[in-house]
Amino acid sequence: MELWSSGKFLPRLLSILIMDKKLLSEEVLDELVDDMQIHTYDESNNLMDWLLANQLTKNKKLTTLMESWEDSPYALQRRTYWYHQGRLRWTGKTPPNNTSDLVTAIEAKISQEQPEVQWAMNFTVGWIGVYEEQYRKRCVIIGEDTGLYKDEKVSKGCTPNYLPEFIMIESNKRDL
Repeated sequence: MELWSSGKFLPRLLSILIMDKKLLSEEVLDELVDDMQIHTYDESNNLMDWLLANQLTKNKKLTTLMESWEDSPYALQRRTYWYHQGRLRWTGKTPPNNTSDLVTAIEAKISQEQPEVQWAMNFTVGWIGVYEEQYRKRCVIIGEDTGLYKDEKVSKGCTPNYLPEFIMIESNKRDL
């Protein structure tokens, strides 16, 4: 926590790697998210992604806590909730039985969310559309309706974030 208290980005990344996950209570995590607010948009998201990958997913208690963040007052926690749901699908793990609820929530909330949360919701619904064919059409429609990332330029060989294209390209890769 000494490294974290420096307030600097790189020491905070290192501190995330060596934190004692047993000390990460709900209150401590809320304080860490509060502290992240001093950083730039990209740095805050990066810190939260490192926290997710290196601490939150390594402990059942923390994973359960993270799964309660869908309606958190902190955008970074909501983003983490949605990113975690997408990662469960993207990494090839059997998706939890909450897919229908997730798609319904995304349909209702994505347009009103903050950009970092929209990105994570888009990520999640994209992977749902890829791996769960019964939801594919609905996921494509979400992308068409929101238009998120429609005009985004991507490098050659990269998959666009625009849902209709993303779902078509990624599902075709897996249907071979």
